[in-house]
Amino acid sequence: MQSLSVCVYCGARPGGDPVFMETATELGLSLAGAGLRLVYGAGDVGLMGAVARAAQAAGGQTFGVIPAHLIAWEVGKRDLTTFVVTETMHERKKVMFMNADAVAVLPGGAGSLDELFEVLTWRQLGLHEKPIYLLDIAGYWQPLIALIDHVIAQGFADPSLRSFFEVVPDVPALMARLAPC
Repeated sequence: MQSLSVCVYCGARPGGDPVFMETATELGLSLAGAGLRLVYGAGDVGLMGAVARAAQAAGGQTFGVIPAHLIAWEVGKRDLTTFVVTETMHERKKVMFMNADAVAVLPGGAGSLDELFEVLTWRQLGLHEKPIYLLDIAGYWQPLIALIDHVIAQGFADPSLRSFFEVVPDVPALMARLAPC
């Protein structure tokens, strides 16, 4: 029987606050400890590498997806339980999402934002009902949440948009929310 899977979007860089890397490690350990499979971008750098190495160290299942053109740049982590190489970024995102039961978003840059907004848009359009969680580590996502609230207030999105994701303050709160997945 396949365990439940959590797609983690996160930075290919460590970020400026050590708590980001600490949280990525904690998330990898927690997912593995709960028997949840990590689905992620298959890199071995930044937060991506930290979450995967921790999950592996704890004996967890890891499913990584990386486009061929990023294998050298993101240091493709070939020792995962499953390592998938795609042709394009679009294919990468599709394969990651299709192999997950929930999405968790750690701090990250433009790529993480792209991934988040794609699954958020799909949710808004009724294409899925998978839970989406923002790990608001050290208040990282507060400016984005304010922007989404602004978009709603200005009439460019229905207030229901805010209900399509949940903000959690830390890994224990995320794990409590993932329990019913």
